[in-house]
Amino acid sequence: MTQTRTFSDKIWLVLKGLAMGAANKVPGVSGGVVAFVAGFYEEFIYSLQKVNKKAFKLLINRRFTSFYRYINGRFLSLLILGMLISYFSVSKLLDYLILHYELFVWSSFFGMIIGSIYYIGKDFDDWSKRNIVILICGIIAGLAISFLEPAKENDNLIFVFFCGIVGVSGMTLPGLSGSFILILFGNYVLLLVDSVNALFDTFSEIIILDFSFTANQERIRLLQVLVSFSLGSLAGLVSLSHLLGYLLKHYKNATYAAIIGFIAGSLGVVWPWKEKIYAIDSLGNLITDKQGNNIMTNYSRFIPESFNSETFLAILFVVFGTLIVLGLGWYGDRIKKTNYPT
Repeated sequence: MTQTRTFSDKIWLVLKGLAMGAANKVPGVSGGVVAFVAGFYEEFIYSLQKVNKKAFKLLINRRFTSFYRYINGRFLSLLILGMLISYFSVSKLLDYLILHYELFVWSSFFGMIIGSIYYIGKDFDDWSKRNIVILICGIIAGLAISFLEPAKENDNLIFVFFCGIVGVSGMTLPGLSGSFILILFGNYVLLLVDSVNALFDTFSEIIILDFSFTANQERIRLLQVLVSFSLGSLAGLVSLSHLLGYLLKHYKNATYAAIIGFIAGSLGVVWPWKEKIYAIDSLGNLITDKQGNNIMTNYSRFIPESFNSETFLAILFVVFGTLIVLGLGWYGDRIKKTNYPT
């Protein structure tokens, strides 16, 4: 699965990682969809599969170059670099846009999902009865997840480790949003906002040789949470990639049908016209977290009653999102044909 990459390939791969990182942070959007549409999903899965006993033996024996080549290190490192850049840049911008232009952001993502369904499904031609049933099951599962009620925040490190295993599913299973799963577990703010901000603040202080954070118990707790979540994510990536690698090898068409179904089902999560539902106590008061933020429990989805300028703009953003995905898919196909002609 490894390939000799040109400089433009490397830049393009970092940008893909950046897009995956941004998508993974948005509830309802799956980074795996980016990998699928951009055409590197199978290489991503098979590269993660290489993190196995043989890889650890090479690492223990200090054969670092062999280890790097064996796990397709150049591919993975460039992709991960893009994800890391995203978490401290593009994802911050997305937080701002969702806060101030929520309807248009969700409309764009809704369009991107529509474009992804078309792009992935256009070359799939094995519509047997079995695969149609699998597709429908995937759609139902995706829609069902969008209507589940979230749990309360839990910073127990064992539970956080489990959140990492399940939350990383959005990178390996297109259509299943890891960030939305974390909302259902009640730990989205803790793991993808508070702990990431704590790491950013810690790095900023270390750069100016300020180590006062070591006496900040809340900061240390958040860093411990982030470490546990990261280890769980790593374990989830490796284990899920082995499972998906097996399924792609032995049941490729059925797996693709399930993935298309999951992606179609995720449209329920990213439906643009919705209002947040917040948790209230027995007295009717809003329940807040430790930072004083209102705790969201789910969304109330609706169809716009009037066709006003805001609705018109939202529809335009749906079209815009669809064209972005189709354009990126076309560009990715063009690059592959140019650099690796058949």
